[in-house]
Amino acid sequence: MTRALPYVFGLVIIAILVVVARVVLTSKDPPAGPVTAVWDHEACVFCRMHVGEPAFAAQLHTEDGDVWFFDDPGCLFEFLDRDAPKVHAMYFHQKDEDRWIDGKSVGFVEASPTPMGYGIAAMPCETPGAMSIDAARAKVRAMRESR
Repeated sequence: MTRALPYVFGLVIIAILVVVARVVLTSKDPPAGPVTAVWDHEACVFCRMHVGEPAFAAQLHTEDGDVWFFDDPGCLFEFLDRDAPKVHAMYFHQKDEDRWIDGKSVGFVEASPTPMGYGIAAMPCETPGAMSIDAARAKVRAMRESR
């Protein structure tokens, strides 16, 4: 019995090391800001279309460090409702400039056509007539419910 004790103790130590190594290797910090998209190579996490029109792109960063791209702001909102990920940050590509807008300071304007037909595009929140992120998300939700 005492001969088996060091063997069992060794197995327990190895199991603990494997678990710790797995946690360390799979956990990552979220990026500090928007990630550069590779246009026409990234696939939208929601609809699987290529993210090819920068004017309507969006990205979501999870607390686990994952970065997901979307080809239309509406796809990001649909994904939030369907999958309820742990959100660290959201960024929306501005419709008429080559820059990302943080989800905390984004507004949305009516636009047509859009990649997936949601009819919204990101602009700075102070843009005259811009709707809030909550209003844009409600608009997308209403579109889904009316189908």
